[in-house]
Amino acid sequence: MAILISPSVLNSDLSNLAGEVGRIGAADYVHLDVMDNHFVPNLTFGLPVVEKVIASTGLPADVHLMIEDPDTWAPAYAEVGAASVTFHAEASTAPVRLARELRRLGARAAIALRPATDVAAYLDLLPEFDMVLVMTVEPGFGGQSFITGTLPKIRRTRDAITALDRDIWVQVDGGVSRETIGEAAAAGANMFVAGSAVYSAEDPNGAIEELRTLATAAYRD
Repeated sequence: MAILISPSVLNSDLSNLAGEVGRIGAADYVHLDVMDNHFVPNLTFGLPVVEKVIASTGLPADVHLMIEDPDTWAPAYAEVGAASVTFHAEASTAPVRLARELRRLGARAAIALRPATDVAAYLDLLPEFDMVLVMTVEPGFGGQSFITGTLPKIRRTRDAITALDRDIWVQVDGGVSRETIGEAAAAGANMFVAGSAVYSAEDPNGAIEELRTLATAAYRD
């Protein structure tokens, strides 16, 4: 399973997104957090900005929708070229139908779970998704501390995927740093969203490579 680093621009200079994305050429994806100030208590940017970012970079876009009614709005992000579109289980009324629509439009379909959301209800549906995002902080703000209580959920998710023998990624988002990435990788995560750990570094690309090395050394299948 490939180890992938997807830096979040939430901790970058949002007034210069194209320039900030240009600082992370060593990344595998660029993580774009779309927040609507309803599903989460924060407001970032929407479809027009995401479309511009996608047009300005060669990095594939990993779009994380922290919004109400993703069943209506998520397909548009696939239509403008997002490589992966993640929607929240807590916000979608028809997650399987939405995942199938995202795949039809050419994007990887991913489902996100808040820290307190049990993964058990979704294990039988895993083949419908290309990725499961286990939030390791409460969604809405960058710079929060990693919630170690999410590690058993990461393990259960990876164990279920391994039993299916499917190529489904497990992503973690929140508090990912040099100190925490090994724990998450050892639990079975293989895709890591890192914001401040990358953008607060003097050398963002060096930070990405270090995170990738640490995760690779710790990863368990």
